[in-house]
Amino acid sequence: MAALRTRSARTAPTADVRFILGNCDSAVAEIIAQVPKPSINNTVLALCFVDPFDFGIKFETLRKLSSSFFVDFLVLLAIGMDANRNYDHYVDGDSTKIDEALGNAEWRTRWKEMGARRKEFRPFLASEFSKSMESLGYLGQELDQMKQVRSDEKNLPLYYLALFSKHETAYKFWRDVLKYGIDQSSFPWD
Repeated sequence: MAALRTRSARTAPTADVRFILGNCDSAVAEIIAQVPKPSINNTVLALCFVDPFDFGIKFETLRKLSSSFFVDFLVLLAIGMDANRNYDHYVDGDSTKIDEALGNAEWRTRWKEMGARRKEFRPFLASEFSKSMESLGYLGQELDQMKQVRSDEKNLPLYYLALFSKHETAYKFWRDVLKYGIDQSSFPWD
């Protein structure tokens, strides 16, 4: 937090930056309270970067944020290793982790009805997440519009990076990012 405060002060010293320490799922009401309220003369568009360690997203948090103000989401869908390692636990077990990430428990039925193979589980989850975002009024994201990031060493799929917006203009910018962006495999200080 100290490093973030220092960088923020150095980069944008006049910006009104608020810092909330803690788990976003627990602090969602406080986060919502800190976002400026829109008015006729003051439109507000927020960008929320969802960056979990695994596929432990709480869709209910995204629902609360999206119903409180205009917000686009840039989401890291960390399903690569998590989906592989815990496949049996998620599909046949009693884990609610995927249910909470997708905001529904019907995904298991759709997965089993597809009769798909295990290697198709990651793209299936990414597509299901897109459908969940559509239920909130966001435009759907096809897999080819999500950036799949793979490991350097073994070229294994790690995660998808996806944008979700209610307006096509955001996707125009996103397509440009995908078209002209390059993969970053390290930081300049490494």
